[in-house]
This record gives sequence, C-alpha cells and structure tokens, in this order.
Amino acid sequence: MNGERKLIIAIDGPSGVGKSTTSRRVARALNIPHIDTGAMYRALGLAALREEIDTHDEPALEALAERTRIDFVPGERGRVLLNGEDVTPIIRTPEVSMAASDVSTVPAVRRCLVKLQQELGRRSGGVLEGRDIGTKVFPDTPYKFFLTARPEVRAKRRFDELVAKGASPDFATVLNETIVRDDQDSTRSDSPLRYDESYSVIDTSDLSIDDVVNAIVENVRRKAER
Repeated sequence: MNGERKLIIAIDGPSGVGKSTTSRRVARALNIPHIDTGAMYRALGLAALREEIDTHDEPALEALAERTRIDFVPGERGRVLLNGEDVTPIIRTPEVSMAASDVSTVPAVRRCLVKLQQELGRRSGGVLEGRDIGTKVFPDTPYKFFLTARPEVRAKRRFDELVAKGASPDFATVLNETIVRDDQDSTRSDSPLRYDESYSVIDTSDLSIDDVVNAIVENVRRKAER
C-alpha cells in the first residue's frame, strides 16, 4: 500500500473518544499492528504510584523512566509489560489515568517513550494512538486522524466502562476528571494535545465505532491510491 515504506497511521485525541477500540479495528482491517502508546504512559504512571513517587516530581520521574523497562507486545489486544509484568488489566483505573496524564507532561519521560514508539513503528508499521502521534512521534505520515467528542459523552463512556468492570463510580467525579485531564493534556508545555490542518478530524459523539472505523479505513485507502 505504501511501497517499501511502512504504513503509519496516527490516531490522536483525548480520553474517551474511542481511540483504542477504533485503532484495534483499523489495524485489523488494514492487516497492520496496533500500537497503544497511551498504555505506555499508563504503565509508567502505575510505576510511579507503586513507588510512591509524586507524579509532579520531574527529577524523580526522569530517573524512574530511565530505570523502568516498558515493553509493548502488539497484537489483537496488545499487552503492556512493566519490568516484565503484564500490567494490561490494571492500567485503566481513574487513578492510573490521572497519573499517566501527569507523567506524560515530563519532557524526559516523553523522549524515552517516543523513541520506543518510533522504533516499533519503523520496524513493523502500524496504527499508533495517543495524543501527539501525528505532531511529535510521526509528524511526516500523511495518515493523521484526530478523534474528539463532547466531554459529557466521553465521561459517560468512561462511567459505563467502570460500571461494567464492577466499580461504583460517581458520574460527576468522572466528568470532572475528564475535564481536568483535558486541561492538563492541552496545556502541557511539551507535546500538548492539539491538531492542525494536516489531520482529518472526526467527532465521534454521535457515531458508532463502525462509522468511525469505516471513515478512517476509506480515507487511508483513498490516499494510498493517489
């Protein structure tokens, strides 16, 4: 599809827009790996919580990133290994989500994980999801998509996800956490959450996952044929 160049698809956007599900299905449709970059930041956030490191302590987080091994195993449902431990099932809690948002603002942390993401993408190609894939990690890919949705819609999706896992969340709290994280991600000094005219923007508020996946796959195939 891309000659000898590896096909890199960047899917960026805030939490709760369906990036993970969409990315997995787009990868499956195009027969390329799915690389969940956000999960890498979650793993480091989990490591910080476990070691009781203040998630705003930049020197301590830089040291943590340097001594922590994070491996990403691509697949239908990619797995994240933290120092050899599969932490995939435990990095989706609200506490880890907030910690991930905090640690992702540290430039040294981002440099470390961006390097890993670039190595994975260049080696195998893939659908990479996150918040700065198209602006920082692979800015030259022509396949960039920014997913968005209204905050209350994203909070409801997160609320339902937590309930399905047996938790008893408070919707107002989940909505507030969504808004706080949006602010953190969009105002951080290093690689803030944003998009430009090189992106195709898709508002997922009133769309099904099928609608979003089909829009992305059709866009990629159309561009690849030019």
